[in-house]
Amino acid sequence: MTMDRRAVVAAAWSAALLAGCGFKLRVAPTFAFQTLAVTPEENGLVAADLIRYFGSAIVPLAATPGTVAPQVIVDILQEVREKNVVGVNASGQVREFQLKIRIQFRMRTPDGRELIAPTEISQQRDISFNESAVLAKEAEEVLLFRDMQSDILQQLLRRLAAIKTIETR
Repeated sequence: MTMDRRAVVAAAWSAALLAGCGFKLRVAPTFAFQTLAVTPEENGLVAADLIRYFGSAIVPLAATPGTVAPQVIVDILQEVREKNVVGVNASGQVREFQLKIRIQFRMRTPDGRELIAPTEISQQRDISFNESAVLAKEAEEVLLFRDMQSDILQQLLRRLAAIKTIETR
């Protein structure tokens, strides 16, 4: 067997094994609604990301003549960012922080029926601190917060996609 033929056989064998175990690439979620309104927490960055994700599907909460009413409303009840000291050295200088983002949200219909009860999603990361590299550590902190925010958005989208039907009364 030549080297090329071995590579083809190995690739085919790997594909067969992956297909047999139920492996499937993650696809974009599908939602049971076409329009939604988001009521964000003041200065909420996760709500801004959610609005950016849905784009043209976002409609105003209060429908005016000629506009479409939202099928569902996502309320971002709370978004909290925390930075706590978790480690100090022998002289009391900070050596490690814990960064945390928590959001609380719910999903409801315009008539007030809850589709998702108030739910909390949180992410946390630990970051070392070095006073000789303050600017670099501040940039790392910003990147970690952005990463956590992205993870929370993905979890939120999966929870919204879990709603399969929206019954109207």
